[in-house]
Amino acid sequence: MKRTAFAEEPETTIIALGGTPGKAYEPQGWVLWAPLRPLYEAGEYAEVADRLRALAEAHPQYADLFYNLACCESLAGRTADAGEHLRRAIDMSERFRAYAKDDSDFDPIRDEPAFKELIGR
Repeated sequence: MKRTAFAEEPETTIIALGGTPGKAYEPQGWVLWAPLRPLYEAGEYAEVADRLRALAEAHPQYADLFYNLACCESLAGRTADAGEHLRRAIDMSERFRAYAKDDSDFDPIRDEPAFKELIGR
């Protein structure tokens, strides 16, 4: 998402959060994920996975959607899909490799050879 901020009053300071100094901002798509989080927290993993798949296809620029999709697919028993979407997230942003190593959402597929290969174990 593109966002713009304008100061309407003189001497207003605008603060941007979520970035790394010296590095271009990496959009994450959390606005798209946020409405699904309550379903995720309620354990409705298959439903969240189905809805996230559609969101990820419509907004393929957000690696976070693919990572969260992989988490839900893992929890829903969709092993192959989870591996495919985790790979996509890692290809888009290396930080997801480290996240996946300790993320309990991947416990159902942690012993799968494809998962081990993705996280480097």
